[in-house]
Amino acid sequence: MTQHPDDIPAIALDWHRSGTGAALATVIETWGSAPRPVGSQLVISGAGDIMGSVSGGCVEGAVVVEAIDALEDGKPRLLEFGVSDDEAFAVGLACGGTIRILVEPVGNALPEPLLADLVAARNACNAVAYVVNVESWARRLVALGEGFDDRFASDKSGFDGDDFVAIHNPPLRMAIVGAAHIAQPLVTMARLAGFDPVVIDPREAFASDARFPGETLVHDWPDQAVAAFAPDHRSAVVTLSHDPKIDDPAIEQALASDCFYIGCLGSTRTHAKRLARLAEAGIGEDQLARIHAPVGLDIGAKSPAEIAVSIMAQIVLTLRGPKRPAS
Repeated sequence: MTQHPDDIPAIALDWHRSGTGAALATVIETWGSAPRPVGSQLVISGAGDIMGSVSGGCVEGAVVVEAIDALEDGKPRLLEFGVSDDEAFAVGLACGGTIRILVEPVGNALPEPLLADLVAARNACNAVAYVVNVESWARRLVALGEGFDDRFASDKSGFDGDDFVAIHNPPLRMAIVGAAHIAQPLVTMARLAGFDPVVIDPREAFASDARFPGETLVHDWPDQAVAAFAPDHRSAVVTLSHDPKIDDPAIEQALASDCFYIGCLGSTRTHAKRLARLAEAGIGEDQLARIHAPVGLDIGAKSPAEIAVSIMAQIVLTLRGPKRPAS
C-alpha cells in the first residue's frame, strides 16, 4: 500500500506488517535552534530505508544506526545530539542546538495494535495524543476531550512530567468562497502554511482548472458547499466574492459551525451592510462578532498577493496567538 510521504506512522505500520520491520524516531525535546520541532518523526525500515526527518539531515545517519540496533534487540532508545553551528547553517539555521530523540521499534517497544489504533485515528481525522512514559515505557492513546486540551489547541507536543505527549491533530483546512484574484495566491500560501484548501464558487469560469491548477474546486451553491465541507475547530472560512448572493449563504453556514476563523472581504461600509443582512436573518451579535472584516491584518496591502499575505497572517494569528475578539 502506498502511503503519503508525510504519514510517518502509517508508513511505519505498513513496513512492519510487510515483514521489513520499522522503527519510529521522534524528536521529544529541543534546546537552542534545533533544525526540526518537537514531534517531528523519521521512520527507518529494517532494510535501512527512511522517510521523514528529525534534523533536516544533521543526525539522521546516527539515528538510522541506532534504529537498526533497536530493531535487533527490540528495545527503545533515548538519544541526544548536539547540532553544531556549521551543521545548523547547512540546513538553513543561524546557529546550532541540541535535540533529544526517542527511537521505538514497532512490534516490541511500540505494540502493533497501539500503532494501528493511532493510524486509524489519523485516517479518520480524529485528534489523538500518543503518550509514552520514558521511565516505565507505558504507552497509551488519549482522545481529544480526555486530557491535554491546551496541547491539542496549540498543536504542541512535549513533556508532562515523565510522559512525552505527541499530538496528532487532523489537518488544518480552509474553505475559500469566491474564486477572485486574491484566492489564487491565498491557495498557494494556505498550502505552504499546512492547510488543505478548497475553492468554492458556482461560477465555473472563475473556479476553473486553468486559474487553479491542481486545486480542489467546488461549483455547488456556497451554502451547500460549505455544509458539505463541514467546518470544524481546525477550519478557516474566507469569503472573497464581493457578491452577497455567494458570500452570505457561506457565512451563515460558517457561523453555524465551530470553525476557528471567518474572514470576509469588503470595506467597513460593505461589512456594515453585511451585518445588517445577517442580523435580519436572525443571527445574533455574539455570532456576528466572530467575523473578521475587513478581512486580513491592516498592513497597507494593495495587490492581491499582499492582501493574501494579510489574510494568511490574520488566520495564523487567530489560530496561534492570544485569543481576542474578531476585528
